[in-house]
Amino acid sequence: MQPVLVTGGAGFLGSHLCDRLLERGHEVICVDNFFTGRKQNIAHLLNHPRFELIRHDIVQPLTIEVSRIYNLACPASPVAYQYNSIKTIKTSTVGMVNMLGLAKRCRARLLQASTSEVYGDPEVHPQTEDYWGHVNPIGPRSCYDEGKRIAESLCVNYSQSHGQETRIIRIFNTYGPRMAPDDGRVISNFIVQALKGQPLTVYGDGSQTRSFCFVDDLLEGMMRLMEHPDNGLGPVNIGNPVERSMLELAQAVLEVTGSKSVIEHRPLPKDDPTRRCPNIDKARKHLGWEPRIDLKSGLAKTVEYYRQQIASGLA
Repeated sequence: MQPVLVTGGAGFLGSHLCDRLLERGHEVICVDNFFTGRKQNIAHLLNHPRFELIRHDIVQPLTIEVSRIYNLACPASPVAYQYNSIKTIKTSTVGMVNMLGLAKRCRARLLQASTSEVYGDPEVHPQTEDYWGHVNPIGPRSCYDEGKRIAESLCVNYSQSHGQETRIIRIFNTYGPRMAPDDGRVISNFIVQALKGQPLTVYGDGSQTRSFCFVDDLLEGMMRLMEHPDNGLGPVNIGNPVERSMLELAQAVLEVTGSKSVIEHRPLPKDDPTRRCPNIDKARKHLGWEPRIDLKSGLAKTVEYYRQQIASGLA
C-alpha cells in the first residue's frame, strides 16, 4: 500500500497522528509549512525508516503517491488563524482543492479535519451534525469558520461529482501534550499561567462552556472514521460530550497544578461562542467510539508536558 499523507503533520494533532500511524505499521509522509507546526513535535521521528518529512505549503500543488490523506493543515487557534486571515482562508479553500485533486489522481481516500466552529455560536444545543450553524460570515473568526465550511462543501461536491472517497470529522476542543504553550487556546493558557503563578485569564463571566477531549481519544475517533467503509456517512462530531464552564475548567487546572494563582476576568472577545458541546450519537453508532479519558487524567498528562517545557525554557 502507498504511504499515508498527514498535512499539518508537525502540529499538535498531526504529530500525534504520525506516531499512531507508524505504530500501526504505515509509511507516513508528513507535510508542514511550519507556520504553527514545530520541529520538536516530530524530532523523535526524523530517523524512523517509515517516516518522511516534506516542508511544503498545501496552498501550492503537491505531487506524490499516497493511499490515504489526513488533511490537518490549518492553524486552529484564534491567535494563529487571525494573524494572517487571508492565508487561513486560502489553506481551507485553495489548499483543500489541491488535496482533493491529489486524492482524485491517486485514488486515495481523504479525511478533512473540520471543526465545531462550523456551528458558530450555536442556537441548537448540544450540536448535531445536521445543524447548519450560526456563523458570522464577516466576523473576526470567519477566516477559519467559513474556510472550514467551504472545505466541507468541497469534499461533498468532489464525492458527488467524482466518486471521491472523503470523510469529514468535526473536531471539538482537544487538548494534550505538544499543544504550543503560546497557542492561545484556553487549556494551554490556563496551565502555563498556573505553573508560572500568573493570574488565570477568564474572558467574560466564565459561564461560557466548552467540551474538552484528550488527544488520544480524538485520534482514535479520527482513525476509525478514516477506515469506515461508508462514503456517504457525512460529517461526524468527535469530542467529549461533557460540558464545562470556563470557571470550572480554571478550578480543575488549579487543582491539578496545585497553583495558588487567582482568576482574572477580561472582556469577552467578539463572536466568542457562549456554548459548545457535541452530540456524539453518530460516532457511537457508526464508529463504536466515545471518549474514555476523563478531564482530571488528561490534564495531569498535559500539565506534566508543560512542566517539562517550562523547565527547558521552551515556555
